[in-house]
Amino acid sequence: MKLPFTIVHSDQETIQGAHRPVWLEHRKGRGRLRQDGTPKQATHDSVVEPSRSIPVVAETDVLVVGGGPAGVGAAVAARREGARTLLAERYPYLGGMAAGGMVLVIDDMMDGPRQTVLGIAQEYAERLERIGAAVYPPLEDRYRVDRALWNKWARWGAIDLYARGRLKPITYAVAFDPDGWKRVSNELVREAGVELRLHSWFSRPILEGDRIAGAVFETPEGRQAVRAKVVIDATGDAAVAAQADVPIEHGRYFMTLVHRYGGVDTDRAIRFENEHPRRAATLNAEARRLLGGSWDMWWLLTPLPGVVWCNCPHMRGYDSTSVEDLTRAEFEARAKIEATFAFAKENIPGFEGAYLLDTAPQMGVRQGRLLQGEYVVTAEDIKRSRWFPDSVARGRGYFTPYRSLVPQRLEQLLVAGRCYSATPIAQRSSREIGPCVVMGQAAGVAAAIALETGVTVRAVDVPSVQRRLRAQGADPGDERPAVRAELVAAGVGPGVER
Repeated sequence: MKLPFTIVHSDQETIQGAHRPVWLEHRKGRGRLRQDGTPKQATHDSVVEPSRSIPVVAETDVLVVGGGPAGVGAAVAARREGARTLLAERYPYLGGMAAGGMVLVIDDMMDGPRQTVLGIAQEYAERLERIGAAVYPPLEDRYRVDRALWNKWARWGAIDLYARGRLKPITYAVAFDPDGWKRVSNELVREAGVELRLHSWFSRPILEGDRIAGAVFETPEGRQAVRAKVVIDATGDAAVAAQADVPIEHGRYFMTLVHRYGGVDTDRAIRFENEHPRRAATLNAEARRLLGGSWDMWWLLTPLPGVVWCNCPHMRGYDSTSVEDLTRAEFEARAKIEATFAFAKENIPGFEGAYLLDTAPQMGVRQGRLLQGEYVVTAEDIKRSRWFPDSVARGRGYFTPYRSLVPQRLEQLLVAGRCYSATPIAQRSSREIGPCVVMGQAAGVAAAIALETGVTVRAVDVPSVQRRLRAQGADPGDERPAVRAELVAAGVGPGVER
């Protein structure tokens, strides 16, 4: 396979040939997608980039591209298993959607009354609590249906949204502060001994025949290359997999620009809702209308006194890989945020002294490119809680097979996080922060074992991965579950992949 560029080792780390001219050509190419998913055709000018040399700034065993929840989980796990690991992140901080996207609750940690998401995800929760950056229900409050507990925990996002009934049980969900998440991410990476390169935006994979051998990044110094024996794509949008030309699917789901209010009298706001439920419901319905779409509880509590976060507005029809769409989404979101804030400040008790504290620096993208790997998880798999013998991660009531992290055709690449191999419908129910952390953890352990045993990541011994994950405190889902009575009653009892 011909490389699109030349890799050289250079003591001076200079890019050769950068003085060459850039030539323009006129061609008809594939444009963006329409809202129905079909491609637009656009005639446009394009540039032909001249061949040039790119300095190799590092060589490593495992290269993790993307420092979000899955990326940190992957990098820390691989390094703990003894592999030299480098984590490259485009922003000046770690955390992805949890930090830059300000999605400020770790949920999908429980399958009914049993906690299924553990490992590094649980480490995050414990470390966040130690620095005063997390709040979650104590064990004695969990999985109880009680009006007083509902009033206490619902605005923290700690309710089981998938349970039946209007008054839902309290569950284990962790409300956290985004800067706290950044601090804990830094601690985990530093303590594990992971080499970290921030300000490194993925550009192209380095391909050698049928395998990936590293990646090229755009940086403030120009393009830089990192060689690696295994690459883990934790970009969220399968950027590495897409550039490596492995099969992917382009999905869509609604986007959000999370924002926070400060100066809210949260005690008064909650008391008003409890004492005047009908009036509160009317006001909240108007707020949701102004937002153009949101969860039923459009604002939630945070660990910071007087600060609430709003996981809205919900905006549909945008392509997460389109610069034009992302730009339009930013403007749409801000207009709706400003209108809703003005309404809340004027009309909702407790919000009189509120101010718009901040908006997330990253657009809240739920779905973009999805890997089409060795196995594609389906909506039926999620619905039936189908168990897989090669399960390496768990979510609320579902299992993630190792094959869904392995792309077709290309060797030594793994994909983890919300861009893992699933149908668009299945991914919508299996993309939360906690499960993504442990999915990354599984990929990191698998990469390290593959290098240790001298096999490709495709051929790694999955039972060994499962055992090492348990040793790291995770639940890989390797134990076949008992049939859950409530699923049997609903006619969708857990199945087994064959």
